[in-house]
Formats: sequence, C-alpha cells, structure tokens
Amino acid sequence: MNASDALDRTFAALADPTRRAILARLTLGEASVGELLEPFEMSQPAISKHLKVLERAGLVSRGRDAQFRPCRLDAAPLEVAAAWIGDYRRFWEQSLDRLDGYVREMKAREKGHASRHKKKR
Repeated sequence: MNASDALDRTFAALADPTRRAILARLTLGEASVGELLEPFEMSQPAISKHLKVLERAGLVSRGRDAQFRPCRLDAAPLEVAAAWIGDYRRFWEQSLDRLDGYVREMKAREKGHASRHKKKR
C-alpha cells in the first residue's frame, strides 16, 4: 500500500463518528469487542465491521490472549494524517497573516483619510 492509499484509508476510517468514538475509547487502553460495543446501540457484527475498517487503515490491531482478542490503538497513521493536515495549516496561517497585514494597512489608510477629512472642515 502506498502512502496515498494509506492516507485515503485513514481519512475514510475517520469519516464515521462511531469509528472515531472507538478510537477515542482505545486511547484509554486496549478493550475487547464487547467492551467497545457497550456504549453503542448496535450488534456485534456491526461493531466488527467498524473494527475491520479501522484495522485496514492500520489504526487498530488485535492481539490474542487465549479467547480474549483485545483491540489496541495504533496511532501511527494518525501521525501521517496530522502531518498532511499540518502542511495545509501552514498555508492557511500564512494566508491569514497576509490578510491580517492587508486589514491593518487598510485601517491605517482609513485613519489617515479620516484625519485629512477632519482637517478640511
């Protein structure tokens, strides 16, 4: 899987609020499918489908401890997504800085224009 595909899978997994809630729960530590199911009104097969999407995106891994198969968060794909978003954040910050400079310049011109207008009266 190339980097673009991985990023696509990460964002697709994050697009669903149930999957985001599962990831939030896993930040507290590993959990069984049953534990992850508790806050939701859905079936075990439905939560398993969400977990498969998260696994394909590399955001969740499952261990094996006898009958217990704990789910764990793997945040590495989130770091890649955050870096991608960070590039755009820098773009918007620079754009906002330019806009702020422009607004300041326009206010200064208006202030200068207003003071010249008062002197003419």
